[in-house]
Amino acid sequence: MNFVDEVTIRVQAGNGGHGCLSFRREKFIERGGPDGGNGGSGGNVYLVADDAINTLADFRVARQFKAENGDPGAGRNKTGKSGADLNVIVACGTVVHDIDTNELMGDLTEVGQRLMVAEAGRAGLGNTHFKSSTNRSPRKTTEGTIGEKRHLKLELKLLAEVGLVGLPNAGKSTLIRAMSAARPKVADYPFTTLHPNLGVVAVGPLQSFVMADVPGLIAGAAEGAGLGIQFLKHLQRTKLLLHLVDIAPIDSHTNITNEFRVIERELVKFSKDLCDKPRWLVLNKIDLLADKDFIRTRKEILDKLAWDGPVFDTSAVSGDGTEKLAQAIMRELERISKKN
Repeated sequence: MNFVDEVTIRVQAGNGGHGCLSFRREKFIERGGPDGGNGGSGGNVYLVADDAINTLADFRVARQFKAENGDPGAGRNKTGKSGADLNVIVACGTVVHDIDTNELMGDLTEVGQRLMVAEAGRAGLGNTHFKSSTNRSPRKTTEGTIGEKRHLKLELKLLAEVGLVGLPNAGKSTLIRAMSAARPKVADYPFTTLHPNLGVVAVGPLQSFVMADVPGLIAGAAEGAGLGIQFLKHLQRTKLLLHLVDIAPIDSHTNITNEFRVIERELVKFSKDLCDKPRWLVLNKIDLLADKDFIRTRKEILDKLAWDGPVFDTSAVSGDGTEKLAQAIMRELERISKKN
């Protein structure tokens, strides 16, 4: 299934059924009086979050959703059947906007969470409703009202506690494969990852966290270069960012410091909140350097970056350092949760 994280849909709630104009007509019963029943209410439209799906791809085909109308009332004081509510299943993490009013309607972040996006039409009243001591034969009824219509934009922001950022080919996909059961595509050319991937990293009994791998960033991403801001939004819910740096790039002329600053600038331009998230430096592909070269290169990188935050050395291919990284992440997430 293709990954789709933005769609527009139209929803319409059911119309209310009309009230009935009727009078009781039975043999041997004179002046039977009014017996017109009320109509039935229409159905509401709800969006329901479900963790069984992680994309909005289904909405590329089905874009219009309508709940059932209420049935009209009938004689003998029969109330019309109410229309059934319509539940539209969406992925957890879906943000809902009304396109016409630019209103934020809701953010579905929990499994089973429901959001009413179109309110049903009210039922019409039959003439029995208007009977009184002074009006024994009312001929008044009301029509059911029209169900609400909305034009909605659905935007998916993945629910992950840890996000991986870095240049194309920094080893993000390989790292998430090494630390979780996720199996994103891995190859030796840039932009292998074309859509976000989620992986659940198990650290110990009842201890795990979700990691998100997004396509690599390049200069100008915040303005749309490369894959642009299309996937940066998936990092907005994370609590911790891992900035992966290829410590042994294939191109010997690559300036690691400059490339690092490129990513920082793109994060700042996209969202200050994103840039302000806790960020750890992960020096990846350490298996490609001899011990002496690794120590020297590591020191040069940290000195040029003037980095004073946490630093981890990993080899996503061999798995070296990944367990230590996972345990440190788990401790940090627990600390953040207690703090909040």
